[in-house]
Amino acid sequence: MTSRYSTITYEVDRSGIAQVTLNRPDARNGYTVKMARELEHALKRADDDELVRVVVLAANGKDFCCGADLSDGAFEVDPSAGASDGEWQEPAGRCSMTVYRMSKPVIAAVQGAAVGAGATIILSADYRLAASDARFGFVFSRRGIYPEGASAWFLPRLVGMGTALDWMVSGRLFGADEAKNAGLVHSVHPAGELLSAARELAHDLVAHTAPVSVAVVRRMLYELSGDPTPDRTRVIDSRLVAGLAENPDAFEGVSSFLEKRPADFPGRVPHDLPAWLPWHSQVDPTHT
Repeated sequence: MTSRYSTITYEVDRSGIAQVTLNRPDARNGYTVKMARELEHALKRADDDELVRVVVLAANGKDFCCGADLSDGAFEVDPSAGASDGEWQEPAGRCSMTVYRMSKPVIAAVQGAAVGAGATIILSADYRLAASDARFGFVFSRRGIYPEGASAWFLPRLVGMGTALDWMVSGRLFGADEAKNAGLVHSVHPAGELLSAARELAHDLVAHTAPVSVAVVRRMLYELSGDPTPDRTRVIDSRLVAGLAENPDAFEGVSSFLEKRPADFPGRVPHDLPAWLPWHSQVDPTHT
C-alpha cells in the first residue's frame, strides 16, 4: 500500500512495516514546514493503523537531512508565536513529538548529513542506525539560533549531559563512530547496507514481539523512568502482572514457548491497549 505526498513517501508492506522516507534528494532533504506536516500526518497514520507493527524512517539520496531549507534566505516561522500561548508548533517538534507519542516502535536509518532538524527529529526514535558516512550536528549555536524538536530534553537522556553540552554548545559536526560510542546510534553499517539492516531489525520486531507489550513498555519507559522513586512504577507493574491470567497475549506467549513454535499474538494497537493506564487519557490534541 502506498500513498502520495510531495516531500516524503509512505509505504506499508505485507509484513506490517511502514516506511516513511524523506524525499527531497535534490535539496539534500532540506526540512520544510510542508515536510513537517507530511511527516506528522504519515506517522500518525501508521500509528493508527492496526496492520502496521513497526515504522522505518529513512531518506532518499546521499543525505538524511541537511537541516532547515534556507534556500529562500529565511526561516519558515510564525513571528507572532513568541508572544502566544504556545499553540504554534515549530516544525522539527511536529515530527519528534509525534514519534515520542506513538505506540509503534520507530527505527531511523541515517546516512550522510543529519544536521539541525535532521539530527533532532530522530532523537525520539526507538532505534537509530547510521551509515558509516553519517555526519551529525546540532549546529544551532553556529547559526545564532536555538535547539528545536525538544532536543534539549531528548539528547541528554541518550548521551548524558556532558556530551550533550559539548555537541550543542560547540555546534560541531561529528561522525558515526563518535555517535555510536556516545550512545546516539545503536549500530553503524556500510552505506549500501543501511536500509537492509533497518528493515531486518524491523522484521525481527514484527516476528518476535507482541504489539501491545511493545506499546506499553515504550510508554512506561518514557512516562515512569523520570519519577523520583519507583513507587508509581511498582503499582503499575503489579496491576499489569495481575491481569496476565486473562491476557490472550500472555497465554499465546507462554503456549508458543512451551510448544516451541513462533508466537501469533492476537492483541492489536491501539485497540487493545489497557485503558486504565494513567497516560492512556493523555490524548495529543493534534492527533486526529
